[in-house]
Amino acid sequence: MMVKTAVLLMNVGSPDEPTVPAVRKYLTEFLNDERVIDLPYLLRKFLVNAIIIPFRVKNSTQLYRQLWTKKGSPLIYISDELKQKLQEELGNDYEVFMGMRYGNPGYKTALAEIKKKGYEKLVLLPLFPHHAMSTTETSLVAAQKEIKKLGMKVEVTEIGQFYEDPKFIDAFAERIQQYNLQDYDHIIFSYHGLPNRHLEKCHPGIKVENCSCQNAMPEHGAMCYRATVYETSRLLAAKLNLQPEQYSVGFQSRLSKNWLTPFTDELLTQKLAEGKKKILIAAPSFVTDCLETTLELGVEYGEEFLEKGGEKLQLVDSLNTEKSWVETLAYLVHKGVSEKQKNA
Repeated sequence: MMVKTAVLLMNVGSPDEPTVPAVRKYLTEFLNDERVIDLPYLLRKFLVNAIIIPFRVKNSTQLYRQLWTKKGSPLIYISDELKQKLQEELGNDYEVFMGMRYGNPGYKTALAEIKKKGYEKLVLLPLFPHHAMSTTETSLVAAQKEIKKLGMKVEVTEIGQFYEDPKFIDAFAERIQQYNLQDYDHIIFSYHGLPNRHLEKCHPGIKVENCSCQNAMPEHGAMCYRATVYETSRLLAAKLNLQPEQYSVGFQSRLSKNWLTPFTDELLTQKLAEGKKKILIAAPSFVTDCLETTLELGVEYGEEFLEKGGEKLQLVDSLNTEKSWVETLAYLVHKGVSEKQKNA
């Protein structure tokens, strides 16, 4: 008799509601994570709690109010729908759970339920295509820490980044191809930004500005966020039959100038100056639409682009609950379990 396996999908999370207290609570948990803001403890505590949160909480709350729907936070309800569809795809040999790294529904609650149900096998699957200490790493470390704290006797399979997986590339390319690429002057792949120092921790001694990963994957790039997002872009471009001059890579959601460049908003201005007035923009580091895609790219950048003389900035919807994405996740689960058995 086959032992039923639990699958825990993990994502970043969202406030419980678009109010100042709820957003403050969420930002406090999120930004105090040492893998998100990797500064010495006392400096991080002061910077986050005395400066960043007090100055950001009202603006962030207003943004969440714009994003909120009758169903609540898109990231949460889309994730719940994804969980249900993956359950249908995987069938009775698995039970799928969803746990956010920050906020609710939380990963701790999911793990407590998994323990209560007596599962002996568990697949941890963070929904981040590219490894970063502030996404995949913090999710896996937090989950393993809670598993140990709960005293769970469970065989764990970790599924890390999948940025180059053909099924992931096919799913995102299919999403992009829902638009007629010939109708646009240029395509931009926009990824969530990171501080340069996060990357340099992956390859000590190699400065970001001295790396040529935008041209080809270097030997030291396997776990480097910047190297992997450029590789995803090249793979998507190949799938879409794009020439190098037809697309660009940008980074959004920056907190300072010492983050990954080029910045997406500045890249849009540059392309507009080159006469590119119709631009299609996709965000392959996000598998679920959220504040950074719907509002930042779709609304804020879209409005700025039109104000500066652009004619159209079209955001490509993320994978969300698309059938090809559900099938990709099921494939990643089966592949991870199979490789675990082979190495046992």
